[in-house]
Amino acid sequence: MAYRVRTPDGELMFPSLGDIERAYVQGLVDPDDEVREDGAEKWRKASSLPVLAQARKPQAAKDSRAQTLTVLGAVAVGVLALVLLVTGSSSNMRMLGIALALVVSGLLTRVTFKAYKRPPTVP
Repeated sequence: MAYRVRTPDGELMFPSLGDIERAYVQGLVDPDDEVREDGAEKWRKASSLPVLAQARKPQAAKDSRAQTLTVLGAVAVGVLALVLLVTGSSSNMRMLGIALALVVSGLLTRVTFKAYKRPPTVP
């Protein structure tokens, strides 16, 4: 059964309630948007539908905080790696600096991929 979602920007058509649920979890459908089953006359708030009320919304603040801590940790390890590379008196200390620089590279690659996969936040 098809559904229509009315947003402040217009109406969207979804083939099933499961599709609306996926859009709701991704932040494309807001709790204040109205949903109507095709053929029905009454519009309902998306948050009043049990399927959507139980759907887990993404926790942007938690993800953002985790990303921030990861970047700060990468910067700290990067500074340590740079200090070891520049002031390292032995080749072992310089090798440790290179190893730490590779760790930083891995951490920042992880942050980049996570940020790329995350849907944009809707203001």
